[in-house]
Amino acid sequence: MNDKDRAKDLFIKALKCLEKRDFSYAEQIFVETLNLAPRSVPTLNNLAIAQYEQGKTDHAALTAQKVLEIDQNNIDAYLTLSTCQKDQQHYDEALKTCQKIISIDPTIVEAHCNLGSCLSKTQKHNEAIASFDRALSLRPDSLEAWLGRGNVFTELKRYNDAFAAYDKALALNGDLAGAWLGRGNVFTELKRYNDAFAAYNKALALKPDLAETWLGRGNIFTELKRYNDAFTAYDKALALKPDLAEAWLGRGNVFIELKQYREAFAAYDKALALKPDLTELEGERLHCKMHLCDWSNFTTDCQHLISSIRNNKINMNPFAFIAISSSREDQLKCAKLWINEKYPTVSKPIWDGDIYRHDKIRIGYVSADFQQHATSDLIAGLFECHDKAKFKTVAISIGPDDGSKTRARLTKAFDSFWDVRLLSDDEIARRIRQNEIDILVDLKGFTRDARTGIFAHRPAPIQVNYLGYPGTMGGNYIDYIIADQTLIPLLHQQDYSEKIVYLPNSYQVNDRKRAISEKAFSREELGLPHDGFVFCCFNNSYKISPEVFDCWMGIIKNVKGSVLWLLEISEPATCNLRMEAKARGIDPDRLVFAKKLPAPDHLARHRLADLSLDTLPYNAHTTASDALWAGLPVLTQIGETFAGRVAASLLNAISLHELVATTARQYEEIAIELAINPEKLAAIKTKLANNRLSTPLFDTQLFTRHIENAYEAMYERHRMRMPPDHIYVSR
Repeated sequence: MNDKDRAKDLFIKALKCLEKRDFSYAEQIFVETLNLAPRSVPTLNNLAIAQYEQGKTDHAALTAQKVLEIDQNNIDAYLTLSTCQKDQQHYDEALKTCQKIISIDPTIVEAHCNLGSCLSKTQKHNEAIASFDRALSLRPDSLEAWLGRGNVFTELKRYNDAFAAYDKALALNGDLAGAWLGRGNVFTELKRYNDAFAAYNKALALKPDLAETWLGRGNIFTELKRYNDAFTAYDKALALKPDLAEAWLGRGNVFIELKQYREAFAAYDKALALKPDLTELEGERLHCKMHLCDWSNFTTDCQHLISSIRNNKINMNPFAFIAISSSREDQLKCAKLWINEKYPTVSKPIWDGDIYRHDKIRIGYVSADFQQHATSDLIAGLFECHDKAKFKTVAISIGPDDGSKTRARLTKAFDSFWDVRLLSDDEIARRIRQNEIDILVDLKGFTRDARTGIFAHRPAPIQVNYLGYPGTMGGNYIDYIIADQTLIPLLHQQDYSEKIVYLPNSYQVNDRKRAISEKAFSREELGLPHDGFVFCCFNNSYKISPEVFDCWMGIIKNVKGSVLWLLEISEPATCNLRMEAKARGIDPDRLVFAKKLPAPDHLARHRLADLSLDTLPYNAHTTASDALWAGLPVLTQIGETFAGRVAASLLNAISLHELVATTARQYEEIAIELAINPEKLAAIKTKLANNRLSTPLFDTQLFTRHIENAYEAMYERHRMRMPPDHIYVSR
């Protein structure tokens, strides 16, 4: 048998292996065939297919290029090459290859489909849909085109259109795993988790090695806080597809929930190496480093994220973004980018313009924190003090029932208490509309476990951003933000998408009933030295910036025998802070770390501190109220953004203006002066003790009347069919 016949027989044998999906053996035989016929285009094309099916995209692309060296217009080779380029995320190259195919033969359906996929990946969604439409005009039963349309519509959050496309694909082929995966992803977005699991299970039954299905399951388990199941799902996804960056991101998110920040950082680092532009990844990685007090490349990382936001890249969620030194303008842009990408306004708002006629104004408070939580520590008294003759209050609980005394107290405080955490955003929004809620208050904003999608449905005529998130939401469906003149001076109004409601004292509600334990701690049992001045800061570790730490070390260096008492967040953060102290010439033992205690005991231990030092650019919020309620003065430096002006707002409302510094130097000077001048500090503590119950900050009933006046003003404008506008509540 001559070489030509031998090559022919081998080629036929290899094709049979391809049909049996024995790709590895097929590859071996195609290579053997090429030894006999090295310029055989059919052999090279099929070898590329065998390599691609094994995940050897680099080899497949090189093989396809060899074909093109022989036949520069070979459609099959171009198709393989474009598919490889797409999978390798070389979208610009893939687009050019697809366009080359279409220039040779505009009737190639697969080229239009690949083009559509690449356009979608580069956020050119309308062009992508047009490409899939062209493919369908050529071949109405193209599964790839229907699947592609569904994926684009999912990206655009046009979920009904996505379902229609996936259903069309499944009508053509009910065993199309990708369409079941797509349906599962849409159900996940809608928070219809049981339906999502059913779709994912169908996809896995058809294609057990579909890594993205395990990714979807992992994301749901994370949302449900079933963290062990989430890890299992992400690990299965990565076993199938080790370079699936989204699964590494998912693992990182679970570690964050578990406060295992070092492990989270490692997962984020892996994801970043695989897919640097993955939405929110870079920001989550930096925020994780901030939890660890790992300040390596900190300035560079912050500047890069700010630059990314300015260039319209969604690399950081707004809550993490406010913790770095960014401007109000940058924070507004970050919020707008985030809310438009993640929670765009629905095409058909649920509230249709009606003005409800009730005897009482109906207020719905949306929160995941109706449990033992810092937000509830602040706001519980407001719910109890609401004027029941004028207002009907509804708790819309999107978080778990922790069985705590706080939960029981809150349940009694409302006229109605809805546990809706397992319902979809759409279902919750419709229930809000059916119950004709007049004013819907978001107590979460962009913080963890928020459900901004509820508000995107516009279920209520008036929607308000309050308390949980210290900044603008950037969305056109949030009408008001509740603040005060310290937080948002008149000149800052342009940097908020909402209209400002100005309360007369501080925006922050406080509960006058908060219990402080009678337990008398000794310094020794809490690890503090017997003598010496105790500075403290019980803020979360991510709020400690290198610049603030520099100030603190300068302060304790100038106050002999003083210590800095911090909250113990994690062992790595503790080690890093001790290391940073040593690098600044301070004995690491002058940093003392406080373990977590129940709230009443935590408040009581404040008595052992002499002065609380605040952070910037993200101030103490509840933490500052804790200290003041416990009788401990708080020293702050006022910043330029909402998050950096809260402590000043609180101090102004309790008439301790002298503790608000305007520069870092003044902040240091005041801290040192109070530490070395006991009489001056004693005078401030006496003033705080006298003001604690005689000034507005802790007057829950007064605050309630003020915020109710704000609600009435909002409602009256709405009743008169006037658009939202700034509201100034008088004293």
